[in-house]
Amino acid sequence: MNDTKKETETKHKKGRIKVEGYQGVFYRESKRIGKSGIEKVYYVVFKKNGKLIEEKVGRQYADDMTPAKASLIRGRLIEGNIDTRREKKEKKDAEKQAEDNRWTFDKLAVKYFGSRPDNKSRKIDQGRYEKFLKPLFELKQPSEIAPLDVDRLRINLLKAKSPQTVKHVLNLLTWIVNFGTKNNLCPGLAFHIKKPEVHNITTEDLTPDQLSSLIKIIDDNQHLQAGQMMKLVLFTGLRRGELFKLQWKDINYDRGFITIRQPKGGKDQQIPLNPSARNLLQDFPKLGPYVFTDKDGKQLKQISREAKRIKEAAGLPEDFRPFHGLRHTYASMLASSGQVDMYTLQRLMTHKDPRMTQRYAHLRDETLQKASNLAGEIIGQIGKKEHDKVVGMTSKGK
Repeated sequence: MNDTKKETETKHKKGRIKVEGYQGVFYRESKRIGKSGIEKVYYVVFKKNGKLIEEKVGRQYADDMTPAKASLIRGRLIEGNIDTRREKKEKKDAEKQAEDNRWTFDKLAVKYFGSRPDNKSRKIDQGRYEKFLKPLFELKQPSEIAPLDVDRLRINLLKAKSPQTVKHVLNLLTWIVNFGTKNNLCPGLAFHIKKPEVHNITTEDLTPDQLSSLIKIIDDNQHLQAGQMMKLVLFTGLRRGELFKLQWKDINYDRGFITIRQPKGGKDQQIPLNPSARNLLQDFPKLGPYVFTDKDGKQLKQISREAKRIKEAAGLPEDFRPFHGLRHTYASMLASSGQVDMYTLQRLMTHKDPRMTQRYAHLRDETLQKASNLAGEIIGQIGKKEHDKVVGMTSKGK
């Protein structure tokens, strides 16, 4: 039956008007959209899975809807060739729910970085993520990352970056996935990530003459804070970032401890406050809550230029890093003394990984070897004296 057929209209419940000749087709009158006047809004009614369903199919003018088109749509709805509005919404909601439950690498990364302290280390890792990992794995779930993907990343990075940088990037990939696994957000990788070997661990140190020269320059230098910060590293082994975060409330003179807040992103730790560090801090001016401040009493955040001037004035090697190098010097002095075991040194240096402390083990071994050699020499001298005494007595007897 075509649209030219005369329509016999019958009032129906809920304000619907039935279109005669088209089973299950109704309309309601509504204000026309965009123009004056009235237009028909067509609906179809049908049963599906035992339920009576009413579905809006279109407007007379806005959608160019007619009774015949409405009837055709009704048939397709009944056959299941097209979805009702409710079915479309349910599918859309299900897709959204599935997407919410789908932990892509990028979603995991956002959560992971949000869980880390807002510090320089996090900013560096975020930069590595944005540059190297996000372009490759952003929309993938960890289970969709293949060994070949990671192998290609490693090989391509090694063409332009140092093994240490590549290792940092691959470590970050591992940390993000492990974070998701630990928090029950996703399964982990089904393979082990191969990382390049790094042989560029350096241990900076100063000779006694260089150390003496540095102390003299610090004591004569007008920039009080830079010099005192460098001295405090020599006394305590504190990291540069830990010096900037150090507050007066972290200094416990009664118990004799310094509290280090989140060392390298880890838990707060305490190290002993030795007499040299105590004297330095007690004589230092208090200009605010932080130990080292700018001229306005606010937290100091940069002092590299002043520290470099002191380093150059003391005649230290050009590649010697004022703060990190002095931290190595502190550890080297303790290790080479032969009086500090590696576990104690690890605690003092607040190393999370004992392998970081092992770089100083050879210094302790050298000291122990020297002590052992000395013992041998002492015993040797005693033996030589006894031998000479016996030979002398024998000679007299003759």
